[in-house]
Parts: sequence; C-alpha cells; structure tokens
Amino acid sequence: MATPTSDQEKRKQISVRHIAEVEDVSAIKKTFNRHVHYTLVKDRNVATPRDYYFALAHTVRDHLVSRWIRTQQYYYEKDPKRVYYLSLEFYMGRSLTNTMINVGIQSACDEALYQLGLDIEELEEIEEDAGLGNGGLGRLAACFLDSMATLGMAAYGYGIRYEYGIFAQKIINGEQQEEPDDWLRFGNPWEKARPEYMLPINFFGHVEDTPQGKKWVNTQVVFALPYDNPIPGYQNNVVNTLRLWSAKSPVEFNLKFFNDGDYIQAVLDRNLAENISKVLYPNDNIFEGKELRLKQEYFLCAASLQDIIRRFKAAKFGSREAIRKTFDLFPKKVAIQLNDTHPSLAIPELMRLLVDVEGLSWEKAWEITVNTCAYTNHTVLPEALERWPCSMLEYILPRHLQIIYHINLLHLKEVEKKWPGDMDRLRRMSLVEEDGEKRINMAHLSIVGSHAVNGVAQIHSDIIKTEIFRDFYELMPEKFQNKTNGITPRRWLLLCNPGLADLISDKIGEDWIVHLDQLQNLKKFAKDPIFQKEVSKVKQENKLRLAQLLEKDYGVRVNPASLFDIHVKRIHEYKRQLLNCLHIITLYNRIKKNPTAKFTPRTVMIGGKAAPGYYAAKKIIKLINYVGNVVNNDPIVGDKLKIIYLENYRVTLAEKIIPAADLSEQISTAGTEASGTGNMKFMLNGSLTIGTLDGANVEMAEEMGNENIFIFGMTVDEVENLKRKGYNAYDYYNSNPELKQVIDQIQNGFFSPKNPDEFRDLADILLKYDRFLTLADYESYIKKQEEVNAVYEKQSKWTEMAIHNIASSGKFSSDRTIIEYGKDIWDVQPNYEKLPAPHESRQ
Repeated sequence: MATPTSDQEKRKQISVRHIAEVEDVSAIKKTFNRHVHYTLVKDRNVATPRDYYFALAHTVRDHLVSRWIRTQQYYYEKDPKRVYYLSLEFYMGRSLTNTMINVGIQSACDEALYQLGLDIEELEEIEEDAGLGNGGLGRLAACFLDSMATLGMAAYGYGIRYEYGIFAQKIINGEQQEEPDDWLRFGNPWEKARPEYMLPINFFGHVEDTPQGKKWVNTQVVFALPYDNPIPGYQNNVVNTLRLWSAKSPVEFNLKFFNDGDYIQAVLDRNLAENISKVLYPNDNIFEGKELRLKQEYFLCAASLQDIIRRFKAAKFGSREAIRKTFDLFPKKVAIQLNDTHPSLAIPELMRLLVDVEGLSWEKAWEITVNTCAYTNHTVLPEALERWPCSMLEYILPRHLQIIYHINLLHLKEVEKKWPGDMDRLRRMSLVEEDGEKRINMAHLSIVGSHAVNGVAQIHSDIIKTEIFRDFYELMPEKFQNKTNGITPRRWLLLCNPGLADLISDKIGEDWIVHLDQLQNLKKFAKDPIFQKEVSKVKQENKLRLAQLLEKDYGVRVNPASLFDIHVKRIHEYKRQLLNCLHIITLYNRIKKNPTAKFTPRTVMIGGKAAPGYYAAKKIIKLINYVGNVVNNDPIVGDKLKIIYLENYRVTLAEKIIPAADLSEQISTAGTEASGTGNMKFMLNGSLTIGTLDGANVEMAEEMGNENIFIFGMTVDEVENLKRKGYNAYDYYNSNPELKQVIDQIQNGFFSPKNPDEFRDLADILLKYDRFLTLADYESYIKKQEEVNAVYEKQSKWTEMAIHNIASSGKFSSDRTIIEYGKDIWDVQPNYEKLPAPHESRQ
C-alpha cells in the first residue's frame, strides 16, 4: 500500500497527463470492481496484487475496444492503402502505462486506484514484458507501430506469438545463465484470439506439373491461429492491430502417418507442429541455418500474405475474373515492408499465390510483387546475412525454391544484358551462391524482389551502396535510399521520464509529444541558470530512484552524485563492451597508483544479453562481473568507482535506467553499427554521448554540434585504411604502458586469482583475432573519457550540453521516420484527423 502523502506528491508531478475528471474516476472505480468480480471471480478479501493488475488492464482495455472497432470500421469505409509491417520480432515491453497515456486516462486511473487504496505503480510492475525480440530490430518495430497509429495510418504489424520470448538472464557467479521467459503463464489481457481467421500453412511435399500449371501436393499442414493486440495512437482515438500468429496442429490427423497406429503417440506427435511458435531464436547477429527458424520465417510470411490477400479481396466485390483484374490495384492498396531478410520468403510466397492460386501470368505477378514489397536492411556484418541451403529449401519449401531459381534466371539475364560477359559479376550478384554448399542469399532475393531498399542511418545506407550491395546499386540505383531510425517520444520520454516531460511542457507546451522537432525551442534556455537547475533536479531525482533500485536489487550502494556511465545493449564484440572494460580497469589502476589524487566519481553500469551459443560474448559478461567484484570490494577505491552488471536488461529496465543516465556509451567500431536506437533514447533524456562516428551517432553530432557530444576513434575510412595496411594489435599493446598493464592483468589472472587462465582467451581475441580493432581506439577513448570527467566537474556546462541534446532530438522521432517511409516508399500520407471518441456520435 502506498502512503497518501507519497501518492499525492506523485500525482502533483503529473501535469502533462491532465487533471482527472470526477465522473471519469467514478466510472473507472466501478469498472475496476466489476472486473474483479465478474472477470476474475474474486472479491477484495481474496484478490491478489496480480488480480488487481488484471482488473486494471481489463478496465483500460475496455477504453480501447470501441476505438479499436471504430478504427477498423473507418478503414473499411474509406478503403485507404494499407501498410503491412512484417517482422519476426516485436519487442513491445509492457502495455498498461503506455495505453493509459495514449488513451488519455492515466490520471483518472491513478486517482481511482488511490481512492481504492491501491498503488498504481505496484500494479504496473506486475505486468510481464512482451519480450518478443532480441534488441534494436524488434524494438524499432514496436516504435514504428506506435508512430503509424499516432499518424493515423492504416497499418498492421504481423509477427509470431512466441510462447517463450527472449530468455530471462540470471547472473550466477558472474556468468550468464539463461532461463525460459514464460511470459504467457498468467495469460495476456491485451490479446484477442481470432480462431475464425485461422489459416492453413503447408510444408514439405513435392511439386507436380498439371495442365493448370504447377501444383504443390502431399504437403503437411499446420494452422496459423491469429491473436490480435491493440496498438493505440496518441490521443487520436485510432487503434491499429498487431496480429501475432500461433502454430496449431490440424484438428484431424491420420493415424497411418504415425508409428504402429499408436493413438497416444499420434496425439503427442501432433504437438510437434506447434513448436513453430514455441520460442524466439536469440541469435540475431549470427545466422544459423536451423530448420525450425526457416519454418518460423515461412509460417509468418504464408499466414500474413493469405490474410493480406483476404483483406484486399474483402474490399472488392464481383466475379473471380473481376477480382483477378483488380489485382492490378494490389500495389495501390497494399504496401508490405520486410523488416530485414527474416520475412524475405514473402516474395516467392506472393508469387506462388498470384501465379499458382490466383492464375496470374508470371510477368504480371512479378510486377505486382516488386511494386508491393520493400526491404529494410539492418546489418553490414557478413555473418548475420541469411543464406539458406538449397537442400533445406527443397525439402521444406520445394515450390518456393523453384520460384527463386526462376527469379534468379530472369535477374541474371538483366545483369548479363548490362555487363555482357562479366562472369565474376554474375557470380557475385546471383541469388544462388555455389561456393561450398549451394545456398540462397536472402538479401539478394529481397533486393531483386522489392521496389525500395533502405538502410537505417545515412552512414549505413552509404556503406550498403558502396560496399556490401554495390553491384546491385550499380544495376538499379533508383531502389536504394536511407531512412534513419527513430524512437517514439511517447514511451521514451513521456512515459519513462514524466518529470522531464512536465518540465518541457511547462516551457514550450505539449505539441512536442507528436511533433518532436518542437524541442528545438528549448535551445534558447540552454544557458538559463534557472532552467538548468530544473533539468539538473529532474536528473538527480531519476538518479536517486535508480540508486535505490540498485541497492535493493544488487545490494550495491552507489553514490548518486557520481557520473552514471551507462552501456546497455546486446553483448557483441562489435559493440565493444571490451573497450569499456579496458577503460574501467585503467581507472582502477590510476586510483590504486595515486589514491589521494582528485578523481571524478563514476558508477559504470553495463547490461545486455549474450546469445546462448556466443562464447566470446558470454566471457565478456564474466570478465565485467569479475572486474566489478575486485573494484567494488577494494576499500582504497571506495565510492570513487563502482561497476554494476545490470541483470536481465529489457524494455522495462531501460525505462528506469535511461532517464537516470549521465553518459551513454555508443562505442562500436566505425562502420559496424547500422544505426542504434538506444543512443537516441539517451539523447532525448538528456544524457551525453561518448561514441564513434558510427550509425546514427554521425547524424546526432550533426544535429547537436560536435561541441555537445564526445566523439573519439577512427572514422569508417580510417578503419578501412588500417585493415588494408594490416592491423597489428601488438603495436598498440607495446607502445602504451597503461594498455599493456590492463591486458596483462586480464591474461595473467589478476581478476580471477583462483583460475589465472580464466580470461586468457579474451586477451588473445584482443591481441590476435580482433576484427573490431579495439586496441587501435583505446588511447583516443581514454583521452575522451578524461574530457568527460573535466566537463562533468563543471555542472553548469554539463547541463547546458544536456539541454542541447534534448533540444536536438527532434529528427530522431519514429514519427519522422514513418512519415518518410510513407512518402518515399509506401505512397501513404499521415491522417491527422482525430477519430470520434467512443461516446461521440459518428458523422
């Protein structure tokens, strides 16, 4: 139970959320109690906090339902072009608070629960994260859904309803242990199953030639059961849909397919089909050609395309012949965006449906497919690009392999026409790679089968054109463009940092919530000592809150006045958590060498999950924890330096950490990070960035000016020059005594005295096998961190830079990104018309 005074204080802070009307509060209390009784079948004597969470979630959902139905009715009546965003990941996080804010009922819910003697924050903490993504790619998809709804676009997300999301991370004896994320074990109050739209998905079998054309026969069928999740726009009464597919076995099955006609075994085997939607693959940066993963990708594409075509046909009436003619309209009514290559099988699947099922000619079907599909690339790392073995495709999707071969034949004819006799170029540009095991390059398929190909930051899009897809750019330059990523300001400022949101609204009004570029109006207050003091006060409150959480969850007491230095993202060598670790050890050595010297106190927090099979990444986690153990328990160090590994980093934890950050670490090797969106979240919340000129850091520096960001290290060109010249880590190791000491401590067991060889392999990576040139950037990084300390000592200057960061964040709204996708790729305009509220009559 919350104390009245603390709750009243909390509510005083909420000005952006508006004052709750008495009748709204009364209605919410009534609805809440009704759900406790009639939905959960409990009374207040036996109801648990989780019951109260569910009652509140159902109460909030009630406010969505009419808006949701009305939105779909509006789309049916107006028949706008619809956008379908296909993604194998949607990292949604929690829905309750976000929904209350977007529908405009947060204050009313807060007051209603307070009057009922309940603490809304306690109930919010009970909600399970919908962790249906690994990191940036899945979180981007979630931000895009929010923006499309806020912009009034007729948009649908399509994904998979994984029974187990991204694993829960436990740190035990310094090591990552994975536990299943059983996020559905208590049920999901936001979803609505739609068994009436269940669809058959085919696998295996073979292809026969018939007088009517190719026929895919003797297949095994799995059903796709859709679950719809509401996606509310910000206070415009628009509610779009995220449709997630769950695999279900056919209700009828033939015992002759099972061993010995064993009924029990037949029923058990039937459940194998449902494994398709059982678990999210955690390896999102190392491609592994697993059969289950291929099935997941096709399952998503096949179910979604059947659904898209059904919705397209529902808007048309007449004979089958009339519908066939209307397929000319398909690209005018349908835009399909492929979020990376994971849904690239949508291209051959759409061709199969149009040619084999709808009876269109190949030429007409291809024209429709290319004009409908568009592809977003998310990585330049070669090991992350999908290449499926032809043998696996032939076994699981025989018809699709035939279609891909034919697409490739026609594509190579176009290449031959432009560059006759250039066999090397033909080999490089083929969809079929034949060196070693014969396989399909899914990025090449996505480029050839789409009308638009985009990177997700300007530097990334340039690398795509000049390096990894250079041949394709030379063949069809008109396809290639850039769409710099963005984040939704609703979740990543309004929701997670209400104190700062209120402060901004007091200064410049509330329009920034949907027009983030208006934050530039804050620039004139950057030197205002009163505004600086207010911004510092909000930051300090956020830091105090986080310090309390760290003490409670980790048993480590941190100095809230210290510089909060945050590095949170997936653990991967290219993101260079190791470089950060080298800096931590350097600081430790400096304190030990001269304990009485002036030192800027620093609390370093590192968090993120390593893919379960990624040995080096898991070893990096262990090193950070072992270093932290030595540093945190050294009395000479005291509270000058603290290291905390943030266990089980996820959306909900990010919402607490990002508002409290002073310094954001974005230190990937230049040319390896596609964009990054964590960097944008920190910037929006007034954290300063130390980073390389990589991904969106480049554009962030352009927006705020180099004087407001700490840029270090090699540029993309310098990285390429060093690689060409030959990178020798020992040159840096031998020429820098501080670096040599740090590496020696890692490889000689200073941090692991019970096992001196524990981290020798990490030292070997840094000295012998490091593709990401960590030691080459060490000296520049250390010097820039010294500059960070110097600026942090001048709090007025630091806060001025922080205000410039906030004020320069406008470009990095996902609303801007989606408007650009709509204009340049989908041919869809934002609709700023506010739909009528449920209690208002429709015009």
